[in-house]
Amino acid sequence: MTGRVGVVTFPGTLDDQDARRAVRLAGGEPVPLWHKDADLHGVDAVILPGGFSYGDYLRCGAISRFSPVMEAVIEAAGRGMPVLGICNGFQVLCEAHLLPGALVRNSGQTFLCRDQRLVVENADTAWTTRFESGQVITVPLKHGEGSYQAEPAEIERLEGEGQIVFRYEGDNPNGSAHNIAGVTNAAGNVVGLMPHPEHAVEPGFGPDDEQGIRAGVDGLEIFAAVLNRC
Repeated sequence: MTGRVGVVTFPGTLDDQDARRAVRLAGGEPVPLWHKDADLHGVDAVILPGGFSYGDYLRCGAISRFSPVMEAVIEAAGRGMPVLGICNGFQVLCEAHLLPGALVRNSGQTFLCRDQRLVVENADTAWTTRFESGQVITVPLKHGEGSYQAEPAEIERLEGEGQIVFRYEGDNPNGSAHNIAGVTNAAGNVVGLMPHPEHAVEPGFGPDDEQGIRAGVDGLEIFAAVLNRC
């Protein structure tokens, strides 16, 4: 049976269609979820996509965290359902306390948009099992408030317990602590990352690696990985 992956749309979301397309290309069935939905309509996993939910008023993701659908997401995540937050979705997960830490303004105070190389630090989460730890992938990033921060003791705990999922390779683009680009919860079912894997899912329409071997599809492996669990 094809895995059903819900993709939430909040007011101001702009990458929901890209995320649904990525799920479809990976072999899954994308299910649109509206922010006012009180249930998840029987999906097997959930994606909170990128954008500017509620115009990023108050703080990025701060209002979306209180949308009706998030109560269902929080409950489902507690039962072990895989949940992925991309960019603004990552911010929502932190605001909902499904992931630790917070995302703040980039250290350079500018919006970034570029291809980004990432080191896969944890290949054992629901979303990363098709990678190997230490593997380097390339996906686009585009954000203005993507600097991941947490208390030093919390960063030390995340490092020690293997909850860093992705790390920026080379130059730190936004000032994130320890070059962190993505983290997971202790159970490994909830993952948040700043770069956009949904924009690297089809040959010819995503960033190539230096040898041109991957042909822009590194991001597709994230969506394919979760379908193995469905």
